[in-house]
Amino acid sequence: MVSEKGQVTIPKQLRDRLGIEPGQELDFTDEDGRLVARKVRDRDPVDAVYGILTLPGGTDAMLDELRGPGGAS
Repeated sequence: MVSEKGQVTIPKQLRDRLGIEPGQELDFTDEDGRLVARKVRDRDPVDAVYGILTLPGGTDAMLDELRGPGGAS
């Protein structure tokens, strides 16, 4: 049964067999009139954190600081 919010319950036996865990994101498509759900692949760990670090002065300032006085260019 579909709830008023469009929610459905996936039976535990099926969740266990397919490795669907709480919080798992699913993508739904229509294939020849059938509703098909697929697990969304996890993002690459590097992609997941890319861009979250802010550096005062930017990367050039950070590299200058790491290189120290008279550092290599």
